Amino acid sequence: MLQIKARIISNKWFKGNCWHCIVSAPSLGRASKPGQFLNVKISEGLKPFLRRPFSIHNISGGKLEILYDVVGEGTRVFSGKKSGNYLDLIGPLGKGFDYRGTRGKRVILIAGGIGVAPLLFLSKEIKSRDKLVLIGARTRDQVLCEKEFQNSGSGVMISTDDGSLGFSGRVTDLLKNIISTGKKGRGAIQLYACGPGPMLKEVCNIAMANNLQAQVSLEEHMGCGIGACLGCVVKTKNGLKRVCKEGPVFDAKELIW
Repeated sequence: MLQIKARIISNKWFKGNCWHCIVSAPSLGRASKPGQFLNVKISEGLKPFLRRPFSIHNISGGKLEILYDVVGEGTRVFSGKKSGNYLDLIGPLGKGFDYRGTRGKRVILIAGGIGVAPLLFLSKEIKSRDKLVLIGARTRDQVLCEKEFQNSGSGVMISTDDGSLGFSGRVTDLLKNIISTGKKGRGAIQLYACGPGPMLKEVCNIAMANNLQAQVSLEEHMGCGIGACLGCVVKTKNGLKRVCKEGPVFDAKELIW
């Protein structure tokens, strides 16, 4: 775990309520793995008081990228940061995705909304030649990172709740269709997912019903981000676990919803 002051290279509007920040952070980049996160001090003052957790979206040549939704005071302040400003970062934090042994498997990544954030980094690191990313959104205007995933070497399929782009319905229904009609053996499929809680619960149910391996990245409110405050615990078959410490990535078989 490192604490650094990282210079902002750019912090620009991306799409909808989503913004994209790039910082210079070579040391953090070398230490980071897909699925881990950063705890960011947004302001030098007291508002907001607590740091905010953000997934590591991408790493390239010493540059670290954060993709975030502007949903409250903290992210509103974040969106006002300019090129040349500095961010106080602590990271990499948490347990990331385990993607060892994916070579030769069919890998399916399921992203709901801003859940695309940690999955781009993962998509770039996975060495399987059979990678498929399912991106779910309410409407076509909220679909994120389609081109970025394609550039990472992954196939991409879109689902929208209103049917305005791609598959009409929930991304988990699209996943069910792919699994049921797939020509490859179910045992050769590995699932990774990030998104809203109900979506992740359904991904876990689908994985267990089809005897598939799955890992999901949870989103919970965090106080400290380092496991001390116990503010982000979730129920598992092995007791309460801290999302910021034992997670945010968990095996689907471990969670109790």
